[in-house]
Amino acid sequence: MDIFEYMRQNTMKKESPLAARLRPRTLDEVVGQQHIIGKNTLLYRAISADKISSIIFYGPPGTGKTTLAKVIAGTTSSEFTQINATVAGKKDMEAVVEKAKEDMGMFGKRTILFIDEIHRFNKGQQDYLLPFVEDGTIILIGATTENPYFEVNSALISRSIVFELKPLGPEDIKILIMRAVEDKEKGMGAYDALIEEDALQFLADLSDGDARKALNAVELGILTTERGDDGKIHLTLEVAKECIQKRNMRYDKNGDNHYDVISAFIKSMRGSDPDAAVYYLARMLESGEDIKFIARRIMICASEDVGMADPNALTVAVSASLAVERIGLPEARILLAQAAIYVATAPKSNASYLAVGAAQEEVRRSGNLPVPPHLQDSSYKGAKKLGRGLGYQYAHDFPNHYVEQQYLPYELTGREFFKPDGNGYETKIKEHMKRLKG
Repeated sequence: MDIFEYMRQNTMKKESPLAARLRPRTLDEVVGQQHIIGKNTLLYRAISADKISSIIFYGPPGTGKTTLAKVIAGTTSSEFTQINATVAGKKDMEAVVEKAKEDMGMFGKRTILFIDEIHRFNKGQQDYLLPFVEDGTIILIGATTENPYFEVNSALISRSIVFELKPLGPEDIKILIMRAVEDKEKGMGAYDALIEEDALQFLADLSDGDARKALNAVELGILTTERGDDGKIHLTLEVAKECIQKRNMRYDKNGDNHYDVISAFIKSMRGSDPDAAVYYLARMLESGEDIKFIARRIMICASEDVGMADPNALTVAVSASLAVERIGLPEARILLAQAAIYVATAPKSNASYLAVGAAQEEVRRSGNLPVPPHLQDSSYKGAKKLGRGLGYQYAHDFPNHYVEQQYLPYELTGREFFKPDGNGYETKIKEHMKRLKG
């Protein structure tokens, strides 16, 4: 390595990270997210015409939220101010608002305020912004990795347009990686590096749609790999594997990923798809979800969605839950898988779920209807004088341990809440009840 090469490398090392240097300056340079910034989309037209209203960019890390904000900053004639909610406080916002008022009053110039990680602001901090967003003092651009409908005040949401950014596809990531390797001005082109096809595909796949993750791996690989005999740096598959961490599961126990995955898990069991159920179970396990929480969801599904079609499903689910608490991980994953697969493959019925729902609705409608006197408690002194329990017929004294008598309040005579549909074990229940009632 000559002195010029050494100086060039050390100069580049002192620069900002590759992902920041490669950040697009115009809409046409942005890769991916065509569903919101493709030509003729609302956002594309608004940015091009410099007619931005308050917006919130929502999506996983590395999908371009800050990039789009920077593109807007480079194209707008408005004042553009950026703060990060992880370090900024109310005083910072007060300073921005005061300056925005001055610019509007003295120069008729609008102010765009970009707040990165806006979900980090508490309710009070978000409330402070509301009147200034409402009267147009500032135009808000918020960026968040968390579902804004969970983390951002509804009042701010109602005054903004929410754009959801999706994880970049492998082909998009490949484009960015090749830019990074070949661009001599902003990328690593000065290093004369080559990336092999299998390494390119590996990084595109393992980055999980996160451009920053892929670019960081490329930068690390080029800066730490010795030149080959041909004088070039070769990014091989082995180098790529060393430079990128294992796949990081996007799963926040308090955010929408948590709710999305558990929802998919439950719906897969309900939908009788054991493969999907065990897949989402694995997602939760790999992300560190509480195994007791998973076990509770399986028990609920066993009763709500399997119910009397296979009463043993609840027994299996409860047994698994108890065993999970006693055994713990890693073996608990096997118990959870068995229970989830049992529930997923069991015949389904929500008759019990519907029955209690219908009964509760009736109770709310009709209130505390009198219990038939023959069913009332007669164990205390003086009960007979009050007519309690008189005329009650003990079922075990009759054939088939059944006798027809009024059990529901008289006002609900003939009302049916439990309506088995004849799936699985419910077939036997229907036949049994039919025989009893003749």
